[in-house]
Amino acid sequence: MTQPAFVLVRPQMGENIGAAARGMWNFGLDRMRLVAPRDGWPNPKAVAMASGAGRLLDAARLTATTAEAVADAHFVFATTARPRDLTKDVYTPEAAMAEARDRIAADERVAVLFGPERAGLENDDIALANAIVSVPVNPDFPSLNLAQCVLLMGYEWRRATTETEAVANELAGTEPATQTEVEKLSQHYEERLETAGFFFPEAKAEGMKRTMRNLWSRMPLTRADVQLLHGVLRQMVRWKERGD
Repeated sequence: MTQPAFVLVRPQMGENIGAAARGMWNFGLDRMRLVAPRDGWPNPKAVAMASGAGRLLDAARLTATTAEAVADAHFVFATTARPRDLTKDVYTPEAAMAEARDRIAADERVAVLFGPERAGLENDDIALANAIVSVPVNPDFPSLNLAQCVLLMGYEWRRATTETEAVANELAGTEPATQTEVEKLSQHYEERLETAGFFFPEAKAEGMKRTMRNLWSRMPLTRADVQLLHGVLRQMVRWKERGD
């Protein structure tokens, strides 16, 4: 197993099962297990809601009990927002999926339990788990929709197992401007503004020029940006010379 199994315990609505499948597949997860779905299985409403993730439903393992669903797992997480009378470690979703990643890398099998929509996991289900996952939600409204909880855990799994840049600079086919290109742009504007009499009074001219050079250097300009700004200034000068 190269990923955790997501176990939906006694899910009530086919639509939520389908939405959960879709959320799992969004983040590359396809090990779904179903424990005693209320409306039976297969469920056409789940298929309709899965919207492209039907392969997860086709391959989902169906069991009658939670114990059967996690029988092959070395480590089991139970997702719940409510305090319980059971002594277990409580993980955030981020920490839980990092733990799952490390255990799976060590050839262990990991399962994550999700409770039914109406009341969540029962204590008998949670007793089978090694640890609890609790989402830091609004304490006055702690209940998460089943599919939402699956999506959140899937997202944290993806974060834990995929290198992703925190900020990506999309340059849309161009590249960053060089210092020389930015300097030439700065000179172009400075020369034209000098001709237009912008740097006045003379005592403040050097400070104004320095401020403008600093402005250009702070801007993350691309080569296309530089060409555009040169073009804007040239066109303004032509317009002025035509006397329109």
